[in-house]
Amino acid sequence: MRKTEEFENIIGYTFKNKELIEQALSHSSYANEKKRAGGSNERLEFLGDSVLSIVVSDYLYKNINVPEGELTKMRASLVCEKSLFVFAQQIELGEFLHLGKGEENTGGRERPSILADAFEAVIAAIYLDGGMEAAAKHILRFMPEDIKRTKKPVLSDFKTLLQEVVQKNPEEKVEYVLIGEEGPDHNKRFVVEVCLNSQVIGKGKGKSKKEAEQLAAKEALELMGYEAQ
Repeated sequence: MRKTEEFENIIGYTFKNKELIEQALSHSSYANEKKRAGGSNERLEFLGDSVLSIVVSDYLYKNINVPEGELTKMRASLVCEKSLFVFAQQIELGEFLHLGKGEENTGGRERPSILADAFEAVIAAIYLDGGMEAAAKHILRFMPEDIKRTKKPVLSDFKTLLQEVVQKNPEEKVEYVLIGEEGPDHNKRFVVEVCLNSQVIGKGKGKSKKEAEQLAAKEALELMGYEAQ
C-alpha cells in the first residue's frame, strides 16, 4: 500500500484534516479488523454520492443544451459504478486503500464496487475539508473532454475491451510499456505504449500510469477499427 501523501499529489489536493482522507481510504473490512476509532468510509460514501450528483448535474445543465430526459441519462452514465471504477483507476485509488486481510487476499484493490465507493468517499472528504469548490474541481477533472460534442458520454474500460478483442487469437499477446514521464511531481504525466506481439499499436499520455494505459488501449482499438467510446 502506498503513502497517503503520494495520493494527495496524484489528486492535486492536500488535506488540512488528514483524518478525513484516512477515513475515506479505510474500507469497512479494515475498520472492523483494526477497530479503527474513526470508522470506515461508508458514511463518507453516502455524502460523496450526493456531492457528486450535484456537481455533475450543475455541469451538465450549464454545458449541455438537451431535454431533461437526456440530461438524466447522461448524469446516470457519469455517476454509475462502471464510470466511477474507471475514474478510480485513473488516480490509482486501489493502491492506497486500507483493506482487511480477507479483502486484500481476494483482490479487493481491483474490485469495482470497492473502488467506486471509495471514490465517492474521497469526494466527501475533499468537500468536508475544502468546501464545494474544491470538491467540484476534483470531480470535473474526470468529465470527458468531448462531452459537448458527443452529448453521450460513455466511459469504457479500454484495456479490457482490447484484451477481449485480442483473445479471439490466443497466440496474440498485449503488453503495456512505460516509455517516459513528463512534468514536476505535483503535475506529472506518464507516457505508455501498448504493444501487440512487440509491435506498437497505440500510445497514451495521462496523469497516472493506469490512465495512460487506458488511453493507449483506446488508440489501439480505434486503429483496429473499433469505435472506442
